[in-house]
Amino acid sequence: MESLLGDRSDRMDETLSWVKGADAPPLLEMTIGAALEAAASRWGEADALVSCHQRVRWSWRTLATKAHDVAAGLVALGLEPGERIGVWSPNCAEWALTQFAAAKVGLILVTINPAYRLHELEYTLNKVGVRALVCAESYKTSDYVGMVESLAPELSDAFLGALQAERLPSLRAAIKIGGGARPGWFDFDDIPGLAEPSHDEEVLRIADTLRNTDAINIQFTSGTTGLPKGATLTHRNILNNGYFVGLAQRLTATDRICIPAPLYHCFGMVMGNLAAVTHGAAMVYPAPTFDADATLAAVETERCTSLYGVPTMFIAALASPSFARRDLSSLRTGIMAGSPCPIEVMKQVIGKMHMGEVTIAYGMTETSPVSFQTGPDDPLERRVSTIGRVQPHLEVKVVNETGATTPRGVAGELCTRGYSVMLGYWDDPEKTAEAIDAEGWMHTGDLGTIDAAGYGNIVGRIKDMVIRGGENIYPREIEEFLYTHPKIADVQVVGLPDPRMGEELCAWIRLHPGESADEEEIRSWCRGQVAHFKAPRYVRFVDEFPMTVTGKVQKFIIRERMIAELRLAVEATA
Repeated sequence: MESLLGDRSDRMDETLSWVKGADAPPLLEMTIGAALEAAASRWGEADALVSCHQRVRWSWRTLATKAHDVAAGLVALGLEPGERIGVWSPNCAEWALTQFAAAKVGLILVTINPAYRLHELEYTLNKVGVRALVCAESYKTSDYVGMVESLAPELSDAFLGALQAERLPSLRAAIKIGGGARPGWFDFDDIPGLAEPSHDEEVLRIADTLRNTDAINIQFTSGTTGLPKGATLTHRNILNNGYFVGLAQRLTATDRICIPAPLYHCFGMVMGNLAAVTHGAAMVYPAPTFDADATLAAVETERCTSLYGVPTMFIAALASPSFARRDLSSLRTGIMAGSPCPIEVMKQVIGKMHMGEVTIAYGMTETSPVSFQTGPDDPLERRVSTIGRVQPHLEVKVVNETGATTPRGVAGELCTRGYSVMLGYWDDPEKTAEAIDAEGWMHTGDLGTIDAAGYGNIVGRIKDMVIRGGENIYPREIEEFLYTHPKIADVQVVGLPDPRMGEELCAWIRLHPGESADEEEIRSWCRGQVAHFKAPRYVRFVDEFPMTVTGKVQKFIIRERMIAELRLAVEATA
C-alpha cells in the first residue's frame, strides 16, 4: 500500500496512471427526497415519468405528490428510517414511486433482480433483514407472489403487516403490484390510504432529520468467493453520480431519456431516474423488460433524445424488423455501458440511430456506478475505443501487483476514490476491507490502462467475472450452486465469447463415480432456483480439469479449448 506522501507525489506526476476529475461543478449536498421536491418546484407540470406499457404519464409535481403519499403509507405501516424495503419487479411506475418514497423517509431500498428465483430471493431478503417487500404479482414465467408464498406460507393466515415467517424472519409486510386480492398481502395502490394526517406530518419531520451521507440503497453484486454481497450506497453517492452522468450527456429539462435498462440495477435507477431528477429530463419506460420493438416505438412516440442500453440491447434494436420504419431522428445522445462495446456496433449506433453524442460509461456498482465516461466533444475515435475520462470529484489510478502506480499506458488494476465509493458491503466488514483500502481506494478488480491524455481503457479482468448481456456473473457463485447437485463431484465455470450476449457461461463438470447425467438435467437443476442468465449455456462432462503442478485449475485452458471446439470468435471491443 502506498504512503500518504506517495499519494501526493504521484498525483502531481502526469507520467503516472493517476487521474483526478474536475472540481466543478460542486457536488449536490441534498437527499434524494429533497432533489425530488426541488424538481417538482422547478419543473412542475413538465413530464417526469412516462411508463408506456402502463399508459402512465406523470408530471414532476404529480410524481412528488404520489411519492409523498406512498411514503406516508409506509410510515403508517410502522417502517422506520434505516429499515430495509425490498423492491422485486420489472420496470414500472410503482418501482420509481417506491424508490422515491423510500428515500423521502430514509428507508434503505434493496433492489432485487426480477430474474431471481427462490434460492437467491431467500438469501437476499435475509442477508439485509428486509422488513417490507414490494413485488410484482407476476411477469411472463415469473410468479413473484407465488415464490414469496412458497418461502412464507404463513402469509395466508397473517395479520396484514405483522407477518411472522420461519424462513423470512425479518419480513413483516408484503405489498404486491397489481392482481386481485390475496390473503396476507397489501395492494400497492392501497398503501397511501393507510396514512392519516399524523403520518403526513411524520414524513416531513423525518425528511428534516435525514443526512445525504445516510445509506439509502443496497445493490447486490456477486463476489468471486461466494454468495452475493450487498453494496451499500448513500444519497450522496448515487444522486451525484446520476447528476454527473447526466451532465456528460448535456441533459436539460427538454430531454427525454428512454430507459429500457432494468431499474433494479444502477444503470436504470441511478443513471436513468436520478439523472432525470437532477436535470429535469423525463424518464420513459418502454416496457417491463427490454424489448427491442417497444424501445424503438417509445423513442419514436415520445420523441426521446437519449437512449440507454448495454451493447446487446443496441444490437437487438439495430436488428429489429421494425428498425427501418421507425423515426429515431429525435435521438441525440445516450449511454452504452454494462459490458465492452463492439466498435462496429458503436459506429452503427452513431450512424443509423442519430446518436451522434452517445457516450460510453464505465464503472461498477460499488462506485455508484460510473467513474469514467466519454463526452460529446470527444473525437469519434476516442468514443469508440475508450471508456472516456474520469468523472468530476473522483480519482482513478492504475496499480501493479505491488500496489505501485503504473506509468501511463501500462496495464494494472483500476482503483477509484472519491464521493462515489460505497459505504461498504452490508454486514460484511471483512469483504469491505478487502475491497476498500485504508486510504479509501476501491479496488475494482478490472485490468485497465490510462493513456497520456487521461483516457481509460479496459483490457481484462482480474476477478473471474463473466459479463453476459450487461449482467455481472461470477463463476464461483454458479459453481457453488451446481455443487448442490447430488451427482456433481466438481465443477468449473468460465465465460465464452458470444456475438449477441457478449459472453455465455460454460460449465465443465466431473460427476461422482458411477453417476450419469446430460446437459438438460443440469439446466433443469438451475431452472427456478437461479436467474436464467446464470444457467450455463454450454455443459461438458469431463474426467479431469487442466491443472498446474501446484494443483490449481487452469481456467484459461478450459476457455481456450471451448473456443476452439465451438469455433467462437473473439471480437475487438471498445
